[in-house]
Amino acid sequence: MPDPALVVLIGAAGSGKSTFAATWNPSQVLELDAFRAMVSDEAGDQQATADAVAAMRTVLEARLTRKKTTVIDSTNCERAVRAGLVQAARRHGVPTVAVLMGTPVSLCVIRQTARTPGRAVPADTVRAQHTAATAAFPGLRGEGFDHVVFADQLHRLEPLLQRASDARRADLGWDGNSGLGSLLLVRRVFGDAVLPLWRWAEGSTLAGGDRIAEITLGADRLILALRTDVDGEGDYGFDLLTACPVDDECTAPAWAPAHSVTTLLDALTGHLADAPDIVCTVHGGDGQEADDLHAPYADAVA
Repeated sequence: MPDPALVVLIGAAGSGKSTFAATWNPSQVLELDAFRAMVSDEAGDQQATADAVAAMRTVLEARLTRKKTTVIDSTNCERAVRAGLVQAARRHGVPTVAVLMGTPVSLCVIRQTARTPGRAVPADTVRAQHTAATAAFPGLRGEGFDHVVFADQLHRLEPLLQRASDARRADLGWDGNSGLGSLLLVRRVFGDAVLPLWRWAEGSTLAGGDRIAEITLGADRLILALRTDVDGEGDYGFDLLTACPVDDECTAPAWAPAHSVTTLLDALTGHLADAPDIVCTVHGGDGQEADDLHAPYADAVA
């Protein structure tokens, strides 16, 4: 495949275009659904298609001007749409590659059932797209495409794995940088979104010697403790600082297990107050007394 090139994916909804497009760098992929979301907040908003296409064409022109490889991730089943793409590439002297998805139409239809209602495409539309894409194949060279291939003829796994390997090595610090270090566990439990907001509060004694972290954004602040011996089993986990579940006037630290980012959301929205596993370092919780707490809580009391 030439580089640079304008790569035009052709296939019905559900044929695997976006999965295949993900083997290129994200900056190289122009996905029509993403542009619909940009202009309307809804990737499936068909009424936003004209504006989405206009926005996508603006970006495409800018990339072709710079001779950057660009992948068009949309059905591209209509000849007029493909003609506009080929003309744009020719104006900038960039080779064109048509990549056809060979996915059976039955599978394309089945895949719609796993999509959200706003993204699912009616079966009749999917079948019509598949028919149009199949009929287009013999004439794609005549339309001006420099190369015509089926997706299953291309070797795209290596670049996908290379990017994944590079990202993983960077996370672990194997690329000569510091890596994520202790934030690897944070990401595993809470995901990527909180990483830029996460700060360790070194030297804090709030959790009886266990490491304390803060998540702060604007007026919002959450405090967590890293537990290194959960339930005495040697497991790692996080507790979230919250209010005492026994006495509204108690100011002692109380902790709730934080199993995922949903726990953090529940804390901010007031849905954590009735959780049965909140434990106060003075009053206990859920029938426990302070003396019955597991080691991390007992240390906090001490």
